[in-house]
Amino acid sequence: MLPPSETKRDGGTDDRLDLSSLSFPKLKTRRADLVRAVRSLARDADASASALRLSPSLAAVEVARNRRLTLSPTMPVLDRYTGVVFDGLDAPSLPPAARSFAYEHVGVHSALFGPVLAGDRIPAYRLSHDSRVPSLAVPGAVLSLKKQWGTAVSASLAAHPGLLLDFRSEGYVALGPVDARPNSYFLRVFTVGPDGSRRALNHFNKKAKGELTRALVLAGISFDSVDDLLAWAGPAGFDLRLSGPAELALTV
Repeated sequence: MLPPSETKRDGGTDDRLDLSSLSFPKLKTRRADLVRAVRSLARDADASASALRLSPSLAAVEVARNRRLTLSPTMPVLDRYTGVVFDGLDAPSLPPAARSFAYEHVGVHSALFGPVLAGDRIPAYRLSHDSRVPSLAVPGAVLSLKKQWGTAVSASLAAHPGLLLDFRSEGYVALGPVDARPNSYFLRVFTVGPDGSRRALNHFNKKAKGELTRALVLAGISFDSVDDLLAWAGPAGFDLRLSGPAELALTV
């Protein structure tokens, strides 16, 4: 499960957003409510710029995207996002077998749609984990994304079978924690300093997450356990280790 990116590709096919087609279907009602709220907000460009923390240079494009959410072209999640994580993943160069594997095994946690799988089709949009969207149900109130997604996302991820590798940023983890889910591991990325000490990477951890994801989909192995994953990682060139009961450390 990857974090999303604020930057996204334009375009796609003429297929419009179909919430019924998205993975984790129990989230459909919450998705529909949030799409309506974001479209309503987009009617006011100034309010949108403030709520979404948009600079003047971005506001016109991003507000227009949100205004046309249900009318815009769609493309697979795997292709929609750009940015550092997705540069490392480099979806356009994936061979067909790896792309098919990614469609079934790679997820992205969208602030607007909740968790979606890489093959799900979505439009371009702008919404972040800390955006402040006015509530349609309670005038003057703010729709809390933590309340909107929290327990529902946690339940959906808990019900999803198999090993879950949680590559999300902490802001997105807060929109759907998986602390109580067995067979789930949160990834932290470290580097080694000149003195041999390890330190956590901040922004630059994203590239490492993308590169590890790419290696996983190219390998095409559906790991049953973290032990199987770790046995693969070393020979594949990754210094990946358990660092806690539900935590992995990747050193780059």
